[in-house]
Amino acid sequence: MKPQSIYLDCNATTPLEPAVREAMFQYFDEEFGNAGSRTHEYGTRAKVAVQAAREQVAAVVGADREEVIFTSGATESDNLAILGLVPELLRVGKRHLITSQIEHKAVLEPFEHLGKNGFDVTLLPASAGGYVEPDSVRKALRPDTGLVSVMQANNETGVLQPVAEIAAALDGHPAFFHVDAAQGFGKDLLTLRNKRIDLISVSAHKLYGPKGVGALIARRRGFVKPPLAPLMFGGGQERGLRPGTLPVPLIVGLGVACKLALENHAARAERCKAVRHAALAVLGRLNPVVNGEAGRALPHVLNMSIEGVDSEAAMVALKEIVAISNGSACTSASYKPSHVLTAMGLPEGRINGALRLSWCHLTPDVDWSRVADALQSCRV
Repeated sequence: MKPQSIYLDCNATTPLEPAVREAMFQYFDEEFGNAGSRTHEYGTRAKVAVQAAREQVAAVVGADREEVIFTSGATESDNLAILGLVPELLRVGKRHLITSQIEHKAVLEPFEHLGKNGFDVTLLPASAGGYVEPDSVRKALRPDTGLVSVMQANNETGVLQPVAEIAAALDGHPAFFHVDAAQGFGKDLLTLRNKRIDLISVSAHKLYGPKGVGALIARRRGFVKPPLAPLMFGGGQERGLRPGTLPVPLIVGLGVACKLALENHAARAERCKAVRHAALAVLGRLNPVVNGEAGRALPHVLNMSIEGVDSEAAMVALKEIVAISNGSACTSASYKPSHVLTAMGLPEGRINGALRLSWCHLTPDVDWSRVADALQSCRV
């Protein structure tokens, strides 16, 4: 059997942590009760498991378990955070919204929808380093600004956004602050513990958990919950904000993934740094240009361009060695240039040649010399 290529696309989705898989199967096979069933022990045990997972998710950001709303993933969480605020924003006359040009489509498209329906949307540019300048947020704020949404870490470049500085810029302003934390949750820990962040979107499958589950953390400001309205109806689960039978095994998996993220954060980061160091030590002979300020990037992400190398040709040349991408998995069916790299003002050739490599603590050692040779072979 031909050996598989080594998976280097962890920003698209991560492998499942073995301990997560083990915990989930107990709730598929044995404890299969509905957490909403109140008349027997199967339902009670399922509810206890869900509440334990809620606490594990909340612990990552220093929230209360009552502030965790389970969803199908970060895309749904983003939509609930943004669109769920609309009735309240309309009621109080806050029709101005701020986000950035480098957000995931799960944020940009709801903002685009609102922009077509009576809201005034400000799309902030990114610096050449791949991040939003906090001062641009400060300057964009208006008395009628109701929501600011900026991601924690960019999914294409891995660049951490200055969330703490943006939170400081919002000091004294009542606008809600939403952070799409799909890529950084459980990896960059301190940022999301900032109490000025009102809403945090989470996805399990970016954190070595299962696909199909995530969370929206809706943090109280003082004793007041964010005034979210549901986007769906029918059942009243999750305090009326997200109806439907809770997928207990998936929720348990997310909880265990969060627990392990806290316990193993330092060791995972060190392993990822070691992989990055090894990659750059060998690939350096090709003189790659790193897209995004390297000092701000998460240690498991490398977005680079190599002169004379087209990304499509490179992915074909590397197909049997490593599995990589040239951008977001959500837009991989599209051959449009990366909106993130375009917003950073990078030249067309550099954008067309961009390759995203992303790994994790579960990634085996990579033969970087083979990778470099393959990239050299497709140089024009």
